[in-house]
Amino acid sequence: MSENKTKPTARVVEEFIDTVEHDGKRADAKVLDDLFRRVTGEAPVMWGPTMIGYGTYHYRYDSGREGDFLRTGFSPRKAKHSIYLMGGYCDDVTSARNDELLSRLGKFSQGKSCLYINKLADVDLDVLEELVRVNWVAMNTLYPPN
Repeated sequence: MSENKTKPTARVVEEFIDTVEHDGKRADAKVLDDLFRRVTGEAPVMWGPTMIGYGTYHYRYDSGREGDFLRTGFSPRKAKHSIYLMGGYCDDVTSARNDELLSRLGKFSQGKSCLYINKLADVDLDVLEELVRVNWVAMNTLYPPN
């Protein structure tokens, strides 16, 4: 069985954020780091070359595949920030709450567990913080921290 390609690294998060090329993306990354630290109470860890994660969880699929991954986090990508919110998979209540919050967030696009935001000025930061909080709680309920 294959292993996850994305794993924690020893790279220092603050040093990575300082290398983000675009001034606006770098400033946004600092705001996001503060937001995630405040909500999760976790110190960030680099996952692979560009993902900043807060907390970890261990998963096991029915297929037998298992591994560890970040509970939540973000990546200050060149085009858009990727925000990783896994809690929508945890239960219907969290999924419905996510839908309600997303309706008030502002300008974004999304994938399965990713929220894509061009710049933080496009969204309501209080709503984003609540989204992170709701998904953090859901992940901690389904995958209790050690």
